[in-house]
Amino acid sequence: MPCSPTADITSTALAFRGYNVANLGRTAELLACEPYREIVAEELQRFSLLCSEYVSKPVDLAEIINLAEEPTLDQYAESIALIVAVEVAQMRLLREIHAVETSRAQLIFGYSLGELVAISFGGVFAIDEIIRVPLAMAKDSVELAKNITMGVLFSRGPTIVESDVQRLCLQITSEGKGTLGISAVLSPNTYLLIGQNATVQRFKEVMHDLLPNRAHLRINSNRWPPLHTPIVRQKNIADRASVMMETIQGGSAPPCPPVLSLVTGRMSYDDHSARQVLRKWIDHPQRLWDAIDETLALGVDTLIHVGPAPNVVPATFRRLSDNVRHQTSGASLSSLGMRAVSGLARRPWLAALLPSDASLLRAPHVRHVILEDWLLENAPR
Repeated sequence: MPCSPTADITSTALAFRGYNVANLGRTAELLACEPYREIVAEELQRFSLLCSEYVSKPVDLAEIINLAEEPTLDQYAESIALIVAVEVAQMRLLREIHAVETSRAQLIFGYSLGELVAISFGGVFAIDEIIRVPLAMAKDSVELAKNITMGVLFSRGPTIVESDVQRLCLQITSEGKGTLGISAVLSPNTYLLIGQNATVQRFKEVMHDLLPNRAHLRINSNRWPPLHTPIVRQKNIADRASVMMETIQGGSAPPCPPVLSLVTGRMSYDDHSARQVLRKWIDHPQRLWDAIDETLALGVDTLIHVGPAPNVVPATFRRLSDNVRHQTSGASLSSLGMRAVSGLARRPWLAALLPSDASLLRAPHVRHVILEDWLLENAPR
C-alpha cells in the first residue's frame, strides 16, 4: 500500500464493495478520528440529504453510524447512501490527507453498487447523479425482496458449467411458481442464486439431475434485494433506471483510470457505452470471476479494497489463493510443474509468454489492503 505522496500505484487496482447485511465496518472509528472527522462527516451529510429525497423523511447517516446498529433491509436506501458515502470519504482521505495519487491506479472495479462508485471515480458520471438511480429503485427492490431467498451453489471438486446452471434456473422459472436466476458468478464452481418463493429449494432438490454429484447448495437465511437477476423486471426496474440514466450528464468520455465492469468481466466502458453497460448492470449477473481473471492477467500486484468491511471480493481472492497454494504444495509431478509455473508468473516479461490461465497462479502473490484498516493504522498523529 502506498504510504507517501511519491508512492507509485500504477500496478494497483481499486475494488469498491457493494451492499451486504453488514455495512458499518469501522466507519465510527474513522468519524471519531480527528484528522479524518471533517471529511467523513461532510460525505455522510451530503449523502444523507440525497437519500432523504427518496425516503420522504430526514436521514442522518452519522446517527446510524453512532448508534452502531446495522440498517435492516427496510432501510435499503439508507444502506446504499451509507456505503457510497463511506467509499467516497475513504478515497478523499487517501488523496487529500495521505496525498496518494489515486487517479494513477492501473484499474478500478466495483462489485454491484460499487461499480457505480467506480465509474464516478473514473469521471464518467458525477456520483451525486448516478447514485440517484439505485436510490429511486430502492423501495421497489425492498418490495420484491419479501419472498426472496439466496442460495450459494458450490462444488469442492468439478467445475459447474454456467450454462447448465442457467438452464436449470430457466426450467424452474417456467414452472410458474417464481423466478430464479444467477445473481453472481464468483468462480467456475461457485454461484450466487436468488429466487422467489421456494424456487431455490426446488433447485436444490433437482440439481443433481443436471449438475455434478459433488455440487452443494447452501441457503442463506437473510433477505436480499434481487438486483442482477431477471426478478427486477417484474417492477420494470431495469427500464425505469435506463430512462433515468438517459438524462444524467456525462457518459461521453472513457473512464480514467480504466473501469473493469462486472457486467461483462471486461474493460467495456468507452466514450459512449456507459448507459448501455449500466442498463445490463441492473438485471444481469455480476461476473466477479471474469474480473478477477482479467485483473491477474493484467499484472496487478496490489488490490485496495474500498468501503466499510469489504467482504465478497477479498473472500473470493482468498479462496482462489488458498486453492492455488494447496494445488502447488503437493509432491506430484503435476504440483511440481505448477510450482515452477507459479514462480515464473511473478516475472511479468515471462508471464506474457505463458498460457493465459497461468495468470491465476499469481493470486497468492497479490497484496490486499483493506483501506479502512490502513487509514486507521496510518492516521496522522
